[in-house]
Amino acid sequence: MIAAMFAFGTAAFAQKTVKLGHINSSDLMQIMPGKDSALAQLQAEMNIVEGELKAMQEELQNKYNDYQERRAQMTDLIRSTKEQEIRDLDQRIQTYQQNAKQKLQEKETELLQPIIDRAKQAIADVAKENGYTYVFDTAAGTLLYQQDSDDIFALVKKKLGLK
Repeated sequence: MIAAMFAFGTAAFAQKTVKLGHINSSDLMQIMPGKDSALAQLQAEMNIVEGELKAMQEELQNKYNDYQERRAQMTDLIRSTKEQEIRDLDQRIQTYQQNAKQKLQEKETELLQPIIDRAKQAIADVAKENGYTYVFDTAAGTLLYQQDSDDIFALVKKKLGLK
């Protein structure tokens, strides 16, 4: 009987209260300081890339139009040389697009990661300070059911000093 009481007492003691919280990280990111300037800087980079790409495409179109207009008068050697120039320029454009996409993604990460890290740290701090065992992100859409969960958005805003 003492062993049964000891086992029951140990099991009851081992159980820990689970406190659940949730936050919509998308809503939090919308109000994070520095996000707007980071996005403006990223947009400026995108505008430069788009301008360069547009110039390259206009050059390709001009070369192609010139080739079409003068093709009948060209010798085989000149025609094949012009065709190769057009193919080379088209390939350079494709390579530029791929490289630019990668560089823009890297720039986006570089600009937004510090903001994301600040938000994550504030969420972790609030969870620790308020005894939350788990905090779910409702923006991710993975939370299918929610009961007795506290929305910690206001606490995180306060922690970040946001209104």
